[in-house]
Amino acid sequence: MDRIFTFIATRIAAAAGQPITFALALGIILIWGITGPMFGYSDTWQLIINTGTTIITFLMVFLIQNSQNRDAAAMQAKLDEVIRALDSAREQFIGIEHRTAKEVEDIRAALEREVGSADGKAGTADDSVERIIERS
Repeated sequence: MDRIFTFIATRIAAAAGQPITFALALGIILIWGITGPMFGYSDTWQLIINTGTTIITFLMVFLIQNSQNRDAAAMQAKLDEVIRALDSAREQFIGIEHRTAKEVEDIRAALEREVGSADGKAGTADDSVERIIERS
């Protein structure tokens, strides 16, 4: 079941992100809008587009979330492997994605203080950019 869902979710998410899919959706909306006068802008005419877009949106939320979850897990596994492979990397960072948002924010803030002389992201960004420029 997982493999079938993953296959379908991947295919639909990839197709949904294509320009042709956007053009098709726009075409459907235009056709629906043009047919309004033919149907007297009736409740049924409005219900068709409302129902269709609601169903598609409802299903796409799950498919996109599934794709994002898989992508994030794969990226995390790759980063964990890089950390594991580098001798100078701290292995304590493997698995921090399972900590609370507050704990991750505290770790990030501590890393920024460690890297930069000024508090906050701006200070570390300035220091990092200066170091990159000096290397050139």
